[in-house]
Amino acid sequence: MNDLFTPKALTDVSNLKKNKDDKTYTAHDIEVLEGLEPVRLRPGMYIGGTDAQSLHHLVAEILDNSMDEVVGGFASEIRVHFFENGYISISDNGRGIPIDPHPKFPDKSALEVILTTLHSGGKFKEGAYEISGGLHGVGLSVVNALSDFLEIQVVRQGHLYKQSYEKGIPQGPLMKEAGKYPGHGTKIIFHPDPEIFGENVQFDPVFLYHRVRSKAFLHKGVQIFWSMDVKEETSSSGDGKEQEEQLVSQKNRIPKEERFFFPGGLSDFVNFYLKEAPKVFNLLFSGEGVLSHGKGHVEWSLAWPLENDEMSEETLLGLMSYCNTIPTPQGGVHEQGFKAGILKAFRSVAERMGFKKFADIAPEDLFKHMKGILSLFIKNPQFQGQTKEKLVNSDLARPLEILIKNQFEQWLLDHREEAQDLLSHVELLIEERLTQKSQKELERKTATRRLRLPGKLADCRATGRSGTELFLVEGDSAGGSAKQARNRDTQAILPLRGKILNVANATLDKAEANQELMNLSLALGCGFGVNFKEKDLRYDRVIIMTDADVDGAHIAALLMTFFFEKMPNLVISGRLYLARPPLYRMVFGKDIFYARDENEKNAIIKRFEKKIQKFEMSRFKGLGEMSAVQLKETTMDPKNRTLERVMLGDSDSFLKEFVNDLMGKEAEKRFAFIQENAQFAKNLTF
Repeated sequence: MNDLFTPKALTDVSNLKKNKDDKTYTAHDIEVLEGLEPVRLRPGMYIGGTDAQSLHHLVAEILDNSMDEVVGGFASEIRVHFFENGYISISDNGRGIPIDPHPKFPDKSALEVILTTLHSGGKFKEGAYEISGGLHGVGLSVVNALSDFLEIQVVRQGHLYKQSYEKGIPQGPLMKEAGKYPGHGTKIIFHPDPEIFGENVQFDPVFLYHRVRSKAFLHKGVQIFWSMDVKEETSSSGDGKEQEEQLVSQKNRIPKEERFFFPGGLSDFVNFYLKEAPKVFNLLFSGEGVLSHGKGHVEWSLAWPLENDEMSEETLLGLMSYCNTIPTPQGGVHEQGFKAGILKAFRSVAERMGFKKFADIAPEDLFKHMKGILSLFIKNPQFQGQTKEKLVNSDLARPLEILIKNQFEQWLLDHREEAQDLLSHVELLIEERLTQKSQKELERKTATRRLRLPGKLADCRATGRSGTELFLVEGDSAGGSAKQARNRDTQAILPLRGKILNVANATLDKAEANQELMNLSLALGCGFGVNFKEKDLRYDRVIIMTDADVDGAHIAALLMTFFFEKMPNLVISGRLYLARPPLYRMVFGKDIFYARDENEKNAIIKRFEKKIQKFEMSRFKGLGEMSAVQLKETTMDPKNRTLERVMLGDSDSFLKEFVNDLMGKEAEKRFAFIQENAQFAKNLTF
């Protein structure tokens, strides 16, 4: 802890902005909503899964807690260290988590309550935090539960306190170290549990580095210190001396140590990413404001760069949005309100400048080349899902729209030259868009007339491919429900009769003679095998929607084999998906829950059995048993459904051998695979 709790390392925080009442942060500020649930049993409920993205969410949670201290005016420094053995250390010089006994649990310290109880923390108590990253139960307790080791160190009132945990279980009482320790703050060291994330669990230091840097951009006053352990590689210089390579790899260069401090905040962020990229105009539209009725504070910085071949992937990102320093990659109401305000302001100024087609300006015309960052700070943010990727506070969009419209409209009027440059740029994009639209409509109508679409296909109304989906379903029964449940504008349905031909052990002539495969090929419009042309594909996405049982899995496997063998580019381009329909429906009082497998079913029952003794449960034998409303709600509505993208690995030879072993003619290879991977069978539903 000497790196954090020493006089040299600490910054004077006496001048930092505090809450109005400068409330004392004690155990009374920790409000417990409910006990700890079996996080280890169902990690997906709390961090979205056990993949690499979910693994890094653990770091994000701890880092967000430290940023909450910064935003609240209680901390000025954060330190992040990545250890070579996979451990992570995150510390801040904030107030330090309270260590006194908790009022509701007098035998435990508030620190232990926070670490072992879901929905506990100062963010549930009015006054302890003015602004924080949200109230979902994805916090320190979840990180603790999913770590095989976690140690927490707290300095408060001149003393250092320590406690260690393994898999969420304290390994001893909270210990007070001897001696005096200046300063204050919290330090957490943890390692994700391989039992949860797999034996090859590993953080990506490049991803962590970029995430840490983005946090520093979001708050002008914070200093964030990044450091890491790497294997020392040496290279010989011209004079024969050995030089240490402070790199993770030659491809992804990041330093072993760096201090992030950006006094310009969001403007520094935009300038950093755009660098010297040519722009429609060189000025940034940057500003900040307070939403009406005290709903929050917003900051932004925008530019309109011109695309060129030298732009990096990061440069090509559009609007990057945050709420209380938490990234919201799926956007939400703050993005909607912000963009609505920008669009209305621009249309208004375009009309004043004599542009007759101002009403024809579409969002894509203005936002296609717009790059920038939006950062919102509000009380009580509401996110969709446990991983906080989309903001859903419904009362924010309108106040944000009004604020941004007024500010951008005034900015354009004050910068007439830049406004004219932007209008000229948008005029070109409108022309380009209308030309492309006419061409696509003509191409689709021509293709539709040329194709003999299969009679069972319920096509969508859209005339272009963008945003359209083709659902492949089992039989007419499921097809009937799906046709009623679909969005007729963008979703098409093609029922398939039984199990299709296994193309892995069939000749080309046999495949071309198979009626179901020909219907599928005709519906897609792109041919297959050597005749496949992706540009002729009639849908953006192809979604395999089969029953949640063994037969359904077999049909899905046969379809995936077909696409792998005959349309691999469709899979490579990320257009093939698997729908995840539920297997069970459970009713607890007025609440209805759907479970996709036995594990989800058991977890839901365990969650409610003590509260509600009686409940109803039904098992769907197939998609055809579900009503159109249920099918739409659980499997087809983009707002609620779960899709899994089918992706290919890096090795073509391995994939071909793997598919041939599982789907080919030699049953011995399939049997050998089952013997070697028998533990997989326990997850199958019969």
